[in-house]
Amino acid sequence: MNERLVLLVEDNEVNRDMLVRRLERAGHQVSTAADGDAALQAMRDLQPGVVLMDMNLPIKDGWTACAEAQADTSIAAIPIIALTAHAMEEDKHRALAAGCRDYATKPVDFPDLLAKISAHLDASR
Repeated sequence: MNERLVLLVEDNEVNRDMLVRRLERAGHQVSTAADGDAALQAMRDLQPGVVLMDMNLPIKDGWTACAEAQADTSIAAIPIIALTAHAMEEDKHRALAAGCRDYATKPVDFPDLLAKISAHLDASR
């Protein structure tokens, strides 16, 4: 697992670019994917330390991609943090049930997101 790499899965180009810049300024290496299928392939190929997964994605949504990642033994150990505008408590439970290890709402509270990323990377070591 590449503990320094964050895989950002976001289909909105503006959100993706903003988050990439902020994550890189915070010292992370970042790779991106724009849909659930590309995310799963990137997880297999890159073995990132953590994945930030938008849940509303084209082709294959984040809910499905997370569930499929959990069923794939080659990537099941990679922690996934859901990124979503769905801020209801049941949405959080749905994301966790799909296999996400954590949950962050949009708009992103960046200091909180960085703390979650660090916690999951530290737990992986």
